[in-house]
Amino acid sequence: MDYLQIVGGKPLHGEINISGAKNASLPLLAMSLLSKTPFKLTNVPHVADINTFIKLLENLGASISRLDKNEVLLDTSSVNNTKAVYDIVRKMRASILVLGPLLSRFHHCEVSLPGGCAIGARPVDMHLKALSAMGAEIDIKSGYILAKAPHGLKGAVIVFDKKTVTGSENIIMAAALAHGKTKIVNACKEPEVVQLCQILSDAGLEIEGIGTDEISITGSEGSLLSLKESAVIPDRIEAGTYLCAGAITNSPITLHNVIESHMEAITVKLQEIGFDINYSCDDDRVCTMKLLKAKNMKAFNITTSEFPGFPTDMQAQFMALATQCEGTSVIRETLFENRFMHVNELQRLGANISMNGNVAQVTGKTPLFGTDVMATDLRASSALVLSALVAKGTSDIHRIYHLDRGYEDLESKLRSLGADIKRLKEQA
Repeated sequence: MDYLQIVGGKPLHGEINISGAKNASLPLLAMSLLSKTPFKLTNVPHVADINTFIKLLENLGASISRLDKNEVLLDTSSVNNTKAVYDIVRKMRASILVLGPLLSRFHHCEVSLPGGCAIGARPVDMHLKALSAMGAEIDIKSGYILAKAPHGLKGAVIVFDKKTVTGSENIIMAAALAHGKTKIVNACKEPEVVQLCQILSDAGLEIEGIGTDEISITGSEGSLLSLKESAVIPDRIEAGTYLCAGAITNSPITLHNVIESHMEAITVKLQEIGFDINYSCDDDRVCTMKLLKAKNMKAFNITTSEFPGFPTDMQAQFMALATQCEGTSVIRETLFENRFMHVNELQRLGANISMNGNVAQVTGKTPLFGTDVMATDLRASSALVLSALVAKGTSDIHRIYHLDRGYEDLESKLRSLGADIKRLKEQA
């Protein structure tokens, strides 16, 4: 097993390219199950979660070719199996995304109940309730979701009791091949959901309300689609993480391949802390972003919420950043009840953090000191990396397979910015 060793206290400088978004790639990979023609996807990040999902599709019978590191060609015309087995699904919660397209296309499927990061309860009940409203018969047996719709799914009005990104994506894909119109109320507006809808629309599907919380999809009556070649949107969470790397070390850095409108909740907070951020964008909305040094770094308050609010996937990174800001920062987590598991590890580095339920108070500026820490989930891992960058001495970050699930070339990108970081093997 690998671990990262970081010698802190090094100023950062330079520029890096932001990879495609993992959280956008996964539903697009699942969407290939709706296509009658090969579907080429570019700007796909080379991370463990993508490899896991590709293996899942291959187990279903899909033919997938890697054209290069970040391009895949997906041909699902050969899919002959509708069972997503536990051995793969347990590794990644997003595997549930095959449920909607498999059921819509084949009228039956078996999907193992999912695994993934242990950041709190993320039940699939809302997915199943929505599919039932579309005419599916659902049963849970021996850890598997057994779903069938002998005559195909039917359009329905789906009202989500709370916002769910994977739930929205799953039902959008299920509705794509359904009979009649499906209306989704309280749908998520995340960029990843928007891109899914836009690609389906480009394939000829009639979709109204893209980018709003009320989406209507007129199904294709069971006819498979011809998906057009698409490039995955830039990863706003990766971009935010590297902005926090520059911020926590108070270093100027430049990011290429970002979309400004996707970053607003993050950049507004960085500006509130004291950083200036400059953009230059091309005609396709893809931008270069420059983070400039701050004269003073002030404490801040954040409350996580659905897009366009502050993303829960950036909460841990900003908690690390708060240790280097003057005053007391207040961080309120509203989406996942177990998403403060990184607090104990940050405290091992010297962070001054107090907890009260779903609210954390971080008092800074606090000197951090290198030590051994252990990653508990994907974004918690990145918070430990950020803290190690500014800690005095050497930090060893263990269980970094969490990091490998979502960050492409993390060490090389940080090294290109001047960080002293290397990947080592744990001793037996």
